[in-house]
Amino acid sequence: MNATPLHTIATGRLSSLFDVDVALLEEKLQHAISGKRILVVGGAGSIGSSTVLQLITRMPKALHVIDQNENGLAELVRQLRSRPSDWSVKDFQALPLDYGSAAARHFLYAQQEYDLVLNFAALKHVRSEKDPFSTLQMFETNLVKQVRLMTWLAERGFAGRLFTVSTDKAANPSSMMGATKRVMEHVLFSSGAARALSGPKSSARFANVAFSNGSLLQGFQNRLARGEPLAAPIDTRRYFVSLAESGQICAIASTVVPDMSIVIPKLNPDEHLILLHDIAERFLKWHGFSPAIYQDEKAACANVENERSRGRWPLLLTPLDTAGEKPYEEFTTAAERRADLGLPNLETVEYDLASQAAVDQVVAEVCKLLEDPKTVVSKDLLKEIIAIVEPGFLETHRDSKTYLDQRL
Repeated sequence: MNATPLHTIATGRLSSLFDVDVALLEEKLQHAISGKRILVVGGAGSIGSSTVLQLITRMPKALHVIDQNENGLAELVRQLRSRPSDWSVKDFQALPLDYGSAAARHFLYAQQEYDLVLNFAALKHVRSEKDPFSTLQMFETNLVKQVRLMTWLAERGFAGRLFTVSTDKAANPSSMMGATKRVMEHVLFSSGAARALSGPKSSARFANVAFSNGSLLQGFQNRLARGEPLAAPIDTRRYFVSLAESGQICAIASTVVPDMSIVIPKLNPDEHLILLHDIAERFLKWHGFSPAIYQDEKAACANVENERSRGRWPLLLTPLDTAGEKPYEEFTTAAERRADLGLPNLETVEYDLASQAAVDQVVAEVCKLLEDPKTVVSKDLLKEIIAIVEPGFLETHRDSKTYLDQRL
């Protein structure tokens, strides 16, 4: 068995980049988490569960996790119960709730006031813009339900910290997913729902999380287990953090940074941008195979057993020509200002307020669409709604007739 951690093939790091940052802030993290009542929304996903693991070691008084993924919640509970030395939360609940549902509202009204709420719930795949109905669901999940949550918290008199995770794809968004997360930032900081909440609000944009649920790299694991060829876009570079690093970023961003901050990692493009097809080759070598390069999908699928018998594995290389995909990644726009946190590996983007009227209009237009099944939903219509508050998206959106679901 290879002794090198699997995430290292993507991050290039044996230990966490942010261990030093966490150590410098440990006293503040303890003060912000110990003895506090915490709600984690979407906490069964990769980033949410990694953040939960950061929270439980710092002795919160209550930790409630809601996520509509029942299986993910079950795995999270198993993982937590397998760490008795870390486990200190007496009031722990894991509930399979859709965070924008009536059941979730009832749950919030039945609880004592929280000190900290973290929201990881999102439709986060670029591939979800393959049709207008999946994209509309993304708008509801990433925007409308965020407003519902904030409104319900305000109704309950919530005055604590609110954190909602964003994505690097929100900077100069080329996909509907990135655009909805950019508008989510506006909802979090500039909407009418935001004005009703008095406590600090923060977010984070960071890199792809290596081997997270639904990711290309987790797809490598699944394909290998099923005896299928791997596939990766050629000449495409991405930043990566490990699961543990994602939890550290969110633990810091949700608790100790200034109000209206968006935390970003200090990653150097020359050092940290990694070619995806290089990662695929390293992954195969980690598992004891040499990559056998293919350009034809059918040939790659037909030759798995033949290549395996020779100690090789098919790797299909594809062009980067699917909708919404960027050739490179960035954490800020040219117009955004960065601010120093006094940390070696993390800094913040200083959020500039958007027009409250524009942000609220976006949400209202999405709600109208959701409530009227007679309205024809189209990608152009959804782009126009985004453009109410982010007019540049009409230019930065990367459209194509090819979608990820049409690729291996």
